[in-house]
Amino acid sequence: MYVASSRPGKADFRKRLPSTVFALGTVSLLTDVSAEMITAFLPVYLLFTLQLGYAQFGLLDGIYTGATAVLRLVGGGVADKFRKPKAVAAAGYGLSAATKLFFPLAGASAFGIGALMAADRAGKGIRTAPRDAMISLATPEDRLGAAFGVHRSMDTFGALLGPLITFLLLAQIGMVPGPIFAVSAAFAVIGLIVLISFVREPKTEQPKGPRPSFKAGLDLLTDRSFRRTTISAGLLGLATISDAFVYVLVQKATGISLGYLPLLPLGTAVVFLAAAAPLGKLSDKLGRWRMFLVGHGLLLGVYALLFIPEGGKGVAIAALLLHGLFYAATDGVLSAKVSETAPESLRASGLSVVQTGQALGRLVSSVAFGLLLQYSGIGIGVTVALVALTVTLIIACGTNREQPASA
Repeated sequence: MYVASSRPGKADFRKRLPSTVFALGTVSLLTDVSAEMITAFLPVYLLFTLQLGYAQFGLLDGIYTGATAVLRLVGGGVADKFRKPKAVAAAGYGLSAATKLFFPLAGASAFGIGALMAADRAGKGIRTAPRDAMISLATPEDRLGAAFGVHRSMDTFGALLGPLITFLLLAQIGMVPGPIFAVSAAFAVIGLIVLISFVREPKTEQPKGPRPSFKAGLDLLTDRSFRRTTISAGLLGLATISDAFVYVLVQKATGISLGYLPLLPLGTAVVFLAAAAPLGKLSDKLGRWRMFLVGHGLLLGVYALLFIPEGGKGVAIAALLLHGLFYAATDGVLSAKVSETAPESLRASGLSVVQTGQALGRLVSSVAFGLLLQYSGIGIGVTVALVALTVTLIIACGTNREQPASA
């Protein structure tokens, strides 16, 4: 299906990918340190310090993961229309950095924290599609999986450092939110500076494909392959338990100490870091959608492990291993898959359409799962999630078939 422009030589892996991948990887690394510091801190702060119920926590987590998903469409559409993906991405990174400065002012107000979480995720929604578009437009098509894998590996190194920094700060100062938010803001600002200083705006020549507009981006859904990918990714997002809930459930199901909760994201991050680039490269050969579905099969394993009572550290480690492999096989791979079908002129728009569907699915999932835990208990909640993901995965396997990318 794809023919490489040149045969791989003895040059190292870095030299076979464009500098844009590594520059944006550095930006994402610094930004993810900032974001994951907050992600690691909030479950402990909201559930065990502010004593929020699961339903309230699910609503806030839903806001954090998907409430501003529609802004992905705005970010992608504006980036394509004006051919300024770097500028749009910078606006998104800047908004997220600004919100970190105001978190300390929210104090114990769930409403204030929720509003800031929404603003932070608005920034993510604006920047994600333009950033991924810059990676895809700078990379040869036969290396898209590898490029996104390397980017996600760098991003995940930041996700590894974030919880570790949070854990160390909590160990030194206790449950005091101010320093956590201040250090998080510092990393976000540095990431924005790197983006502005070292990432180049893509070439401004007229790209191939239809004239960019918001309608043209949505019109991509008339393509059968693109539509199936979008719908399937959205449904799988709907059947996916959010990271925050996964970590809380792993801690409760395995009976490990509550003090380890802020460290659990490290387990996912270490595996993601190690596996993202190899699995991304493998998806270029075996098929990107096939790899995406395999990743969700691994997520089923995580859900199954939650049924083992008092499994201890061994079960916790196994769950985090599968969780990290799930992300390595799906996160960047989906962006690479979408980049195969979206034309250059609508690359950011195409990515934003799929990412919006996935984010909306995860928004509904977080709210619904929080209500299930609140009123039905952990056992029923995890059973529903396991059944939903199994059924959705079967449907996605039946409706999306592809040939290996190297064929």
